[in-house]
Amino acid sequence: MSLQWTLVAGFLYCEIAVIIILMLPFISATMWQKLFRSKFTKSLAAYSNFYFSAFFVILLLLFLDSIRQMQKYSSARDQEVDHGHLDAELQQSMKMFRAQRNCYIAGFALFLAPVIRRLVSLISKQAELIAREVASLKQAQNATETAKKLMQEKEQKDQQENKDNVQNEEFESKIKVLKTQLQEKETDLSKTKKDLESLRSQAEGTNREYDRLLEEHRKLQEQVEKGQGEKKTD
Repeated sequence: MSLQWTLVAGFLYCEIAVIIILMLPFISATMWQKLFRSKFTKSLAAYSNFYFSAFFVILLLLFLDSIRQMQKYSSARDQEVDHGHLDAELQQSMKMFRAQRNCYIAGFALFLAPVIRRLVSLISKQAELIAREVASLKQAQNATETAKKLMQEKEQKDQQENKDNVQNEEFESKIKVLKTQLQEKETDLSKTKKDLESLRSQAEGTNREYDRLLEEHRKLQEQVEKGQGEKKTD
């Protein structure tokens, strides 16, 4: 095997190893995403498109060259078969086998290159989806906790309002009782005032009657004194 095909075979084996490593189940997409976002990988990613395009073009040229060699050795072997030369036929068959081997190696290497790129892209997207899912779960948990806090605060406010309403009802009932008592006191006071006025009017009438009686007593006493004075004069 020539040097170029040895390199292509080595590249194919590396591709197979990379695919196997990428398919390992115990390495999560998040770990691969951390590796892809490392400084070393980012430094390589800056030229990744160039390297990929260059390797892809080289593999494509080698694949086309292997197809050309297959066609070349196939026609040459047919000619040797027609001429009946066994040694030449064996040599052409060996060359045909090598051309086919090179074609398979180049073809598989050419096929696995975009497969690896697609796997890396899918793993990166899966890691992003996982990160979004985790962020969404955290947001949902935060929203749930916030809703619970708001509901608790609302319940506390409702309980406080109920307590305030009960206290207000108690205050209103006390105020009603006090108003009733005040009305009763006012009624009693008005009755007392009326009684005082009636007593005052009675007292005034009694005083007037007493003054009248005193006046009559005085007049009678004067008359008695005058009568006694006239008797003494006689």
